[in-house]
Amino acid sequence: PVSSEAGAGAESITYYQYDQVGFAKIITNYSTDLPRIDVVGKKFTGDIKSIGASYGYSIQDIRAARTANKPLEQRKANAVRRANDQEVNRIAYFGDSKHGLQGLFTHPNVTGYALPTDGTLNGATAGTAAAAKFINKTPDQVLRDLNGMATKVIELTQNAESVDTLLLSPTVYGDLSTRPRSATSDTTILEFFLKNSPYIKNVEVIPECAGAGTGGTDIVMMYKKSPDKLTLECPQSFEQFPPQPEGLEFVIPCHSRCAGVIIYYPLSIIKAEGC
Repeated sequence: PVSSEAGAGAESITYYQYDQVGFAKIITNYSTDLPRIDVVGKKFTGDIKSIGASYGYSIQDIRAARTANKPLEQRKANAVRRANDQEVNRIAYFGDSKHGLQGLFTHPNVTGYALPTDGTLNGATAGTAAAAKFINKTPDQVLRDLNGMATKVIELTQNAESVDTLLLSPTVYGDLSTRPRSATSDTTILEFFLKNSPYIKNVEVIPECAGAGTGGTDIVMMYKKSPDKLTLECPQSFEQFPPQPEGLEFVIPCHSRCAGVIIYYPLSIIKAEGC
């Protein structure tokens, strides 16, 4: 989820990470001792950084377009917009430690999940890094790992938080979406998991998951896809300014602002590396 609530003029954004406290209870008629339920927030402040780029047209480009009665080539503008979006995307997943921006994969408040190293397929040996990979595990082991991740969120938060979205790399997705649940089944591992999981309802293929883990391994992530849980803060979306003359060309400055990923409920997100 993307948010712009900080506003284009803000230099920083203040936000809170929340935890629910208190329990409801059975009461009697006319009861006045109603348990108090509240949300406790811890205050954080994050910087907002500008992203800049530009493109330009020479005087001759402009005259040639006018002579041919054709608009200036749009590819340059499209390329700058794409470069801006790629930088925002990089920050969204990996953050920028130099400028103090947090990303989804590198955020310190994401819960980690250790994948069991008991895979034995394709020559992998139990206890090795290769034995943690899904491709070296049986369908039952893969399902155990996926269900274990979702269940850990429930257990850590005593059912206050749950996950509904699964992020996979293209390679892992290709394996789980094509490998049969069993030798006699026409259902894939992923189909079986989605059909039977009480939590995960959406799967997204994220190329950035490939190689994002320790040692260049892929990662798997689960989270609640809700702006109440986390957002990518972009106070200023991509904008282009009027052309500015510089020598024999006109330069179009482009700009946006980003504060990285903000996580409001840390225990609603879980990540496993090594798959």
